[in-house]
Amino acid sequence: MPYYKRYAGVMAKDMLCASLTTICELLLPLLVREITLRAGESPLELTVNFVLILGGAYLLLRIIDALAYYYMANIGHVMGAKIETDMRRDLFSHLQLLPFKFYDNTKVGTLMSRITSDLFDVTEFAHHCPEEFFIAGVKIIASFIILCTMSVPLTLIVFAVIPPMILILFYFNRRMQAGFRAQRREIGELNATVEDSLLGVRVVRSFANEALEEEKFESGNSRFLKIKAKNYKYMGGFQASTRFFEGFMYIVVVVAGALFMINGIITSPDFIAYLLYVTTLFATIRKIVEFAEQFQRGMTGIERFFEIMDTEPEITDKRGADILKDVKGEIKFENVTFRYSEENEEVLEDLSFTVKAGENVALVGPSGGGKTTICNLIPRFYEADSGRISIDNIDIKDVTLKSLRENIGVVQQEVYLFAGSVYDNIEYGLPGASKEDIVRAAKLAGAHEFIKALPEGYETNVGERGVKLSGGQKQRISIARAFLKNPPVLLLDEATSALDNESEFLVQKSLSELSKGRTTITVAHRLTTIKNADRIFVITKDGIAEEGSHRELLEKGGIYSELYEAYNV
Repeated sequence: MPYYKRYAGVMAKDMLCASLTTICELLLPLLVREITLRAGESPLELTVNFVLILGGAYLLLRIIDALAYYYMANIGHVMGAKIETDMRRDLFSHLQLLPFKFYDNTKVGTLMSRITSDLFDVTEFAHHCPEEFFIAGVKIIASFIILCTMSVPLTLIVFAVIPPMILILFYFNRRMQAGFRAQRREIGELNATVEDSLLGVRVVRSFANEALEEEKFESGNSRFLKIKAKNYKYMGGFQASTRFFEGFMYIVVVVAGALFMINGIITSPDFIAYLLYVTTLFATIRKIVEFAEQFQRGMTGIERFFEIMDTEPEITDKRGADILKDVKGEIKFENVTFRYSEENEEVLEDLSFTVKAGENVALVGPSGGGKTTICNLIPRFYEADSGRISIDNIDIKDVTLKSLRENIGVVQQEVYLFAGSVYDNIEYGLPGASKEDIVRAAKLAGAHEFIKALPEGYETNVGERGVKLSGGQKQRISIARAFLKNPPVLLLDEATSALDNESEFLVQKSLSELSKGRTTITVAHRLTTIKNADRIFVITKDGIAEEGSHRELLEKGGIYSELYEAYNV
C-alpha cells in the first residue's frame, strides 16, 4: 500500500477507466434484450431510427471504452513499472544497510535473483491486481443485480455454482502459490551456482573440473524442472476445473432457462440476456484464471521482497548521533567481548588496550585469535557484544556510521576493484576528486608509473574484480584509493600477505608512506613487515599475550620470539 499511495491519482483514474470499460460490457446484453423484447411484444416500436440510435449510443460508449482501455494499458502499466522501480531501489538501499553477518549467511546469487527477476513480475501485478479484481467484482455484483430483476430463482440457481467453484480453485491456487515460492527459491540457488562457477572459472579450469561444475549445474537445473513440472500439474488442475465449471454453468442456464420459459416464468429476451451475461461472467472468470499465474508470481516476488525488507539492520545510527570530526586518532578498547554468532565461541573476551594518536601498532599471532575481528569492530562492520570502543574518547556508537567510516581507511588482503577504469577505482576513495588529486594519490602509492604504462593509462578498464591487473598492481591501486581518502585512522589487514617478494617490497614501501602521520593498526603474518611498528600486540585466544616493540619482544623470548624464529627458519 505505501507504494500505491505514491501514485494514488493515477490509480484513481485507472479505476475510473476500469469502471467505464465494465459498463460498456454490461450494457450490450441489455441492448440486445431491449431489441428482442420490442421485436416480440411491440414490433411497431422497433424502428430503424430506434436501432440506429441504440447502435450510435453503443458505438460512442465503445469509443469511450477504447480511450479508457488505452489509459489502462499505457499509463497503468507505467505506474506498475514505477512501483517495481521504487521497490528495487528501496531493496538495494536496504541491502546497503544490512550488516556483514547477513552477507556471511546469504549467497549473493540469491540476492541478485530477488533484486532482479523476483521484481520483474511486480509490474504486471501492481497494475493488474487491483484493476482485475475491481472489474471482476463490479461485473459479478452488477450481473447479479440485473439478472435478479429478470428472475430471482434462475439467478440463484446460476450463482449457486460459483461457491463450490471458488473452493476448488482456491485449493489449486494455494498449491500454485507454494510451487511458485519453491520455484523462486530454486532459481535463486541456481543463480548462486552459476555466479560461483563463472567467477571461479580460472580455478575450475586449473583443476580441469568443468565436468564437475556441469554436474552441479545440472543437479540444480533438474530440481528446478521438477518444481516447475509439479507447479504446472496444479495449474492444469486449476484451469481444467475452470473449464468444467464454465460448461456446467452454461448447461444449467440452458436447461433451467428452457424449463422456466416452458412454464412462462421468464421470456425469451430474458433467456437470451441470461446467456449473454453468463458469457460475460465467464469471460471475467477466464481472465482471472489467466491472471492467476501472474498474480501468484507477483505475490511470491513481493513476499520474498519483504523477507529482506523485514530484516532489520543491526548496526544503525542511534538517535541524536553526533558527527565525528577533528579526529586525532586515539583508539581505545575497554572490556570488549564479541562472537560472530550464538553458535560460535567468543573471538574476543574482555579485551582492553589503547592505541595512541599517530601510533603505528601491529597485531600478530596465530589464526583465529581475533586480529581481523579487531579491525572489523573499529568501523562497526560488526557490533561488539559488550564493552566500549572509542576514538578520541568518543564512543563509536555515539557518532554516525558515515562520519566514523569517513575517518577510517581500510586496506585489505583481498582487494576488490570495481568494473571500470583505473581512474574510477582510485576516485572511489573520494568521489568527485580532481584529476590532479587522483594522480598525486597514485604517485604516493607508487602506482603512477605502472598505470601510465597500461594501454590506456588511467582510463584502462581493469576487468571484473581487477582481473587484468596483477596482485601487486591491484593492491597499489587500493592504497592509492586510501591516499585519496586521506583518513586519520588506517587499518591494514594483511595487505601484503598474498604478494610475491617484489610486489611486497613495492607495496610495503607505499604502506609505509601511507602510515606517516596517521594512527595505524596493521594485521600481519609476515613479521618482517612490522619490525618498525611502535608497538606490537601478540593476540591469542586468551587476548593480548605480549606487548612491546620488535626488539623488546625478541629479547623477552616469548611467543613473538618463537613466531619470528619459525618465520625465519
